[in-house]
Amino acid sequence: METTFTKTPGWLDWYSNPSKPRFRLPAGTVDAHCHVFGPGADFPFAPERKYTPCDASKDQLFALRDHLGISRNVIVQATCHGADNSAMVDAVRSSGGLARGVATVRPDISEAELSRLDDAGVRGVRFNFLKRLVSSAPQEDLAAIARKIAPLGWHVVIYFEGADLEGLEGFFASLPTSLVVDHMGRPDVTKPVDGPEFSRFLRFVDRNDVWVKVSCPERLSVSGPGALNGEQHAYTDAVPFGRRVIEEFPDRVLWGTDWPHPNLAGHMPEDGLLVDYIPQVAVTPEQQHKLLVANPMRLYWPGDEA
Repeated sequence: METTFTKTPGWLDWYSNPSKPRFRLPAGTVDAHCHVFGPGADFPFAPERKYTPCDASKDQLFALRDHLGISRNVIVQATCHGADNSAMVDAVRSSGGLARGVATVRPDISEAELSRLDDAGVRGVRFNFLKRLVSSAPQEDLAAIARKIAPLGWHVVIYFEGADLEGLEGFFASLPTSLVVDHMGRPDVTKPVDGPEFSRFLRFVDRNDVWVKVSCPERLSVSGPGALNGEQHAYTDAVPFGRRVIEEFPDRVLWGTDWPHPNLAGHMPEDGLLVDYIPQVAVTPEQQHKLLVANPMRLYWPGDEA
């Protein structure tokens, strides 16, 4: 079995010594979008992967959680591991109840395996529509998966480009589960926040059972500045989009670090400064508490809300 892997050339490693955030996160904050990668020696990457990341272990994730002042994590299966959820499940099981998981599964998955994942702490599956990350996303197969997970009360996490929503929203609306959109549907932030493309996205959220992750400004921003070198006003071109989503859907927004920030080649954001970005989009204590604590707890730990 292959146990050594060479990272995809040009892609950056995550910061091992991030700053302590100036913004003090509210007690109980949930990082609702992060990953673990390997370590490859213990959890080999999928042969069909489109990229090879650096290792990013559960212990390193939990150390970052504590350093930033985060209480809980939602660990999302990464495409580099395919449908082998072993690394993610191991991390969730090791968290002492402080993590939940989002899996990648195939349409032929058995009820027994779904039950095993549910017992481990998995609460959703991810459907990826980014062509650079997956070869195809056959809708019949995905619909079959959604029908299988619906009785468990799981949701479907969807990852797509904003320009592709028009061709996908009918399919999304047909799914029998709640939906969680990664990274605000990846809007083109060079276009107006009140323009037709983002307005379509907002209407889609309004008309359906949809939650939105206000996350990854580093992937959306064109003009920056980046979350580096103490910058307290990072990614200003992405701010209006985050503010709009939080203002319109305060009870259906989530936030996450996206650690360890896969597939970045331009710059690697510093995680303490990504936390400091939050008050730019969630501008009141009430908005911040809903985004960071109340909403993710209601979705991932229902009944445990304090």
